[in-house]
Amino acid sequence: MTSTDVPAQHEVPHRSPVGMALGVLKTMRPRQWVKNVLVLAAPFASGDLLMPGIVTNLAIAFVAFSLAASGIYLVNDANDVEADRAHPTKRNRPIAAGIVPPKLAVAVAVLLLAGALAISFIASWGLVVVVAVYIAVQLSYCFWLKHQPVLDICIVASGFLLRAIAGGAATDIPLSQWFLLVAGFGSLFMVAGKRYAEMMLAERTGAKIRKSLESYSASYLRFVWALSATVLIVNYSLWAFQIREEQHNPIWSAVSIVPFVVAVLRYAVDVDSGNGGEPEEIALGDRVLQVLAVLWVGTLTLAVYS
Repeated sequence: MTSTDVPAQHEVPHRSPVGMALGVLKTMRPRQWVKNVLVLAAPFASGDLLMPGIVTNLAIAFVAFSLAASGIYLVNDANDVEADRAHPTKRNRPIAAGIVPPKLAVAVAVLLLAGALAISFIASWGLVVVVAVYIAVQLSYCFWLKHQPVLDICIVASGFLLRAIAGGAATDIPLSQWFLLVAGFGSLFMVAGKRYAEMMLAERTGAKIRKSLESYSASYLRFVWALSATVLIVNYSLWAFQIREEQHNPIWSAVSIVPFVVAVLRYAVDVDSGNGGEPEEIALGDRVLQVLAVLWVGTLTLAVYS
């Protein structure tokens, strides 16, 4: 074996306390906390968002899921450090780049996960259960289920669904069947699109794809994507008509279907380009989608609260 055949060792950069602290913060992915606004969904849709005490408990749920999600990101990146170093973009993550030691990341993760459970007690036992289930499911994803095709999509989708359920659990608001169906298939729609974008990125760059993606084809992901979008739109439309009957408002709940459907189609365009991996990247980067979201929220607000 020649010297050129010996694998190069990963160079560990100089670590400073400030650099490690910033690296930990970056690995916590605070930008992705935007996902946790889903805890507002159930109280908003039920018309109870402005009831006394609701906002406080929702803030607790938001903080709990932010801590829990950041803890999971730290565990995931520490566990995937070698695989991330072979990826064209993930190799720049602080742990993969050697800025943050894996043991430090795991230690911080334990504190964050314990903090998420502790703060949940302030709101309700129901929130504690939902956060605990989220942590257990996501840890199983980090260490095993991320490599299982189909299951990996369902697990990631469950993260969005559990956030939506947490809003109801934190405020003791019962969740309707339509809400659960819309939240569930909406989550599956976004996750299937994320996987499709990852596959397109791998084809363009030649990067090694995750093991579970090796079992997928672009046509299969499009099938899951189209199926979930169809069920999502149908269930939301049925839910909107039910809201119209319950609120005795014949206009705004039906009108809300229009921006909702257009937003789903617009999101699909972004995903189909293969450039939008994370849902929050698409949401924060597409101004038209943001306008559609405002119109949808506005019409639904008029339907439920007027």
